[in-house]
Amino acid sequence: MFKIPDPELQIDFSVALAEIRTQYLQDALSATVKMLDIPELDRSLATFAPKASLATLASHGLRGELMFPIPPLLTANARLLGYYRLLYGYSQKEFYTTETGVSRFQSLEKRGILSDANERLLPDLCHAMAGAGAMLLDGLGMTRISNALLDDLTLLTLGPQLRGGANVKKGTMGIVKVFDAIHEIVKNAVKKASANRIEIKNAAGRTVLIEFAADPDIIIREEMTKDSYSEKIAVEVKGGSDFSNIHNRIGEAEKSHQKARAAGYVECWTVVNVDKIDMTMAKQESPTTNRFYRISDLMSGKGVEYQDFRHRIISLTGIKAPPHG
Repeated sequence: MFKIPDPELQIDFSVALAEIRTQYLQDALSATVKMLDIPELDRSLATFAPKASLATLASHGLRGELMFPIPPLLTANARLLGYYRLLYGYSQKEFYTTETGVSRFQSLEKRGILSDANERLLPDLCHAMAGAGAMLLDGLGMTRISNALLDDLTLLTLGPQLRGGANVKKGTMGIVKVFDAIHEIVKNAVKKASANRIEIKNAAGRTVLIEFAADPDIIIREEMTKDSYSEKIAVEVKGGSDFSNIHNRIGEAEKSHQKARAAGYVECWTVVNVDKIDMTMAKQESPTTNRFYRISDLMSGKGVEYQDFRHRIISLTGIKAPPHG
């Protein structure tokens, strides 16, 4: 009667969270503070954090570095910049930009690397972030401030970041599955193959390349002369399985296919990871798409939709049909 999905994503999140806590959440902050000279930290806090804000934190038994970044901390553990970004509620996309001027510091959070040039700019960065920290503290109010609340705030920002990373991973896996399905169809004609490129020889003796690309995801081209190609198929893969977001994904595929069509591709295909998609709706939202396929059908290796995909791959690449094909 009920079909509850497996909580696989949440299990993955729990593993990622355990690792992240040791890198740039409160656990990492506490571990770093223990290694440093407290009087030095206090002097730095007095320089970079508003006096009233420090007094508010102290009234709740909280140290200032829970709210405010200071150069000694970021020098000792560059990844802690990520803690303050999460605490203040900024996504990586909006924080590390040329508009904020903070893009040059992304290596601190991502790789724990602090260059000499960035170290010289740490005081300016800490002064700038202190304003945001003071505003957040005022907004939280004296009665609500606590160590647990600050931890909760970092997790509220981290959640969408983890889900976004999971969606990227899911999308990449979808592309790999479609690429593997194509590889299986053309395997008898393959001359060279790597993880992201397949080279085949068709019945006319011409080389056909099947490759990963940035936009669209998979392209198939036939070599006519040296450095001259006939663009055969552009494949856009939407690996997300969230049905509620399918309209946005189809819209993204349409934009990609418009570029592919302008580049000369004869066929533009969209492969989705949602089984209950309304094909009539999909065709209206992406009129540039010639054919829609489902990942589940391509993975099954059978059925009307898979056979259509298979026959078109064989026809458009110009290879000989495999035995019993």
